[in-house]
Amino acid sequence: MKPERIVRSIVHRMGYRFRLHRRDLPGTPDLVLPGRRAVIFVHGCFWHWHPDPQCPKAGVPKSNVGFWKPKLAETRRRDRNNAAALEQSGWRVLTIWECELRDIDRVMSDVYEFLG
Repeated sequence: MKPERIVRSIVHRMGYRFRLHRRDLPGTPDLVLPGRRAVIFVHGCFWHWHPDPQCPKAGVPKSNVGFWKPKLAETRRRDRNNAAALEQSGWRVLTIWECELRDIDRVMSDVYEFLG
């Protein structure tokens, strides 16, 4: 199952209702909880270049480094700018990384703490 679908399922089972992919918000967040002024991004570790050095999926490919490193760095920069723009607009932002979904209980705890 795709990481975003897993998070959607978790948040829904916890009793929260949300909107998906609101294009009027910076970065088009994966889940938007307007009543709580909260958004959740679900980032793939490779495509969003997870900064955790322990993440097994977040490395830069060994071939064509000149292409991949700037591309992934730009994605990371854009993610930071989108989160900052949302926070400046009064939204709270939670990012869940793909590798974190190995521990569903921790993700549920993080979501509950963020939204509760």
